[in-house]
Amino acid sequence: MILVTGATGTIGRDVVRRLVLRGDKVRALTRDPGAAIFPAGVDVVRGDYDDPASLDAAMAGVEAAFLVGVLEPGKPGGDAALVAAARAAGVRRVVKLSAIGTGDTTLGIFATWHMAGEQAVRDSTLAWTILRPSQFASNTLAWADAVRAGRPVPVRTGTGRQGTIDPRDIAEVAVRTLTSDDHAGRTYTLTGPAALSEPDLAFELASALQRPVALQELSSESVREVLRAQGRSEEFIDGALGGTEFIRDGGNVALTDDVRQVLGREPGAYARWVRDHLDAFIAD
Repeated sequence: MILVTGATGTIGRDVVRRLVLRGDKVRALTRDPGAAIFPAGVDVVRGDYDDPASLDAAMAGVEAAFLVGVLEPGKPGGDAALVAAARAAGVRRVVKLSAIGTGDTTLGIFATWHMAGEQAVRDSTLAWTILRPSQFASNTLAWADAVRAGRPVPVRTGTGRQGTIDPRDIAEVAVRTLTSDDHAGRTYTLTGPAALSEPDLAFELASALQRPVALQELSSESVREVLRAQGRSEEFIDGALGGTEFIRDGGNVALTDDVRQVLGREPGAYARWVRDHLDAFIAD
């Protein structure tokens, strides 16, 4: 049995799907099982990181667990509770979803948000693997409404480039590391094949749509207002803006070979992700 937390999220949902296709026994943890839709055969259970009893029940009989914490500054994020429940249940292997740059405190507060979770995993007696992906290609789905309506898309990070990665590659790496002891004790930084700026992403999208995609540069204060409207805390917003400036200044251009090391192939290009999701950007 493999437990997937964060099972309704971008990565977790695909991890569940891939494990089912492999024929593995899968348990999906969600706060609201009644609202979740998963493939047939998935054991869907309720769980809340603030409810240790629910985590203990979810971990019972589990061999490996995919750990997805809640990213919020100043809060434990659930990772320590998940690790404690895993140890108590006799889970053998855990894979922690983290983020690129974690632990490099010179990068600002945003690089500390996953540190406690990573440390909890490393301090456990479990076989562990940590995944640190760069920006998800799917983040540009936030542009879909604007693109469909012919409005400019918001640019927050200027010409700062990142190793944008197809989230399907992250999920595939997660499945490999959940189902093999070969990756125990490893921390993988997962990037796509090229470092791309937001204008680069818009260019790829425009090429696939065969029409222009206009850009609108957002100031830091504009970004702050957007995040406030989403109900984010001021501490979260300060950290997010610090990360934005870091990217804008060229700090996240790192590219790695880790996807190829795990999967034996090159990571997918952003242009491929766009082709596979183009319908989201086309008006009905």
